[in-house]
Amino acid sequence: MDGELGSLLKATAAVWAAMYYARMAAALIRPGAARLAALLPAVALFCAIPFAFSTTTFRGSSAFFLCWLGTFKLLLLAAGRGPLDPSLSLPHFVFSASLPVKFRQPTSTPAKSKDQDPASGRGHGPAKILVSGAVIPFIIYAYQFKDAMSWWQLVLLYTAHIYLSLEFLLGSVHALIHGVLGMEMEPQVDRPYLASSLRDFWGRRWNLMVPAILRPSVHGPVRARFGDAAGVMATFLVSGLMHEVMFYYIMWQPPSGDVTAFFVLHGACTAAEGWWARHAGWWRPPRAVAVPLTLVFVGGTGIWLFFPAMVRGGLDELVLQECHGLVAAMEQAGRWRRRRSYSFHALTSRKHAL
Repeated sequence: MDGELGSLLKATAAVWAAMYYARMAAALIRPGAARLAALLPAVALFCAIPFAFSTTTFRGSSAFFLCWLGTFKLLLLAAGRGPLDPSLSLPHFVFSASLPVKFRQPTSTPAKSKDQDPASGRGHGPAKILVSGAVIPFIIYAYQFKDAMSWWQLVLLYTAHIYLSLEFLLGSVHALIHGVLGMEMEPQVDRPYLASSLRDFWGRRWNLMVPAILRPSVHGPVRARFGDAAGVMATFLVSGLMHEVMFYYIMWQPPSGDVTAFFVLHGACTAAEGWWARHAGWWRPPRAVAVPLTLVFVGGTGIWLFFPAMVRGGLDELVLQECHGLVAAMEQAGRWRRRRSYSFHALTSRKHAL
């Protein structure tokens, strides 16, 4: 764990230095090929940083933040688009580039943010962070009994783990950004269990930073040239390929193609869904039917194509081993602290006796 914290400090310093360089380069060079060439060293650094970590938690998080979202933001910056702009302050630029955040645009009239409204059910309030952080250890503990579980029970456990981990991770990032910069962010997850269609699930409810980056970088350009269906398919294809890359970073396993197939299938169904929706007079299921149908389709295809890649790679075993290592490190730190406390009390007792 000490090695991981040291790597985190070095990675943080490297990110700040690289983003200072990227901001200066973007300010001096016009959008285009020259700016892209100038930003390529920062892109390469973002792809290399996850290799500095030995645990799946740090390696996977840094790969998602930097290798996926960060590199796409830098590529958009090279084209003069996207959330990054050299006019931003350095802290704002660094956080925008290296973390899964999308800052809320200021409005002229102050209004209570939905992120801060418990009734809205959106955002990452302190209660959600605490609940997610409290439940995740129980899920990890339950992995010890996976051999006695049915496949459905194991999939439900994986699903809960992914959802709560995302809530906890993004909520913690939101709290950090709000505390440091005092700025509000767009919600990153919006009750995906209420999605009434695939477009609703992927575009407006689940891990919203990903579609926010893929829209201007993939969907928009492809749609303008080849139409909406091609834009949707290209977006899901890129998402599938990047998920394969994330799995490689996390598990050191070569891509199987299953995860890409999962997203290509969802892309085709989402494109078909959009084609159907454009016909105003055609039948549409009521929301009470559409929501469970959507969840069953997402869950069923996930069981078929997405989760087997995690099981084959032994992700649950890796997480369990790292958690055991963390517990052992905490126990060792506790014993060391108790020994120091005992030595201090013994020393003060001798001084008083003298």
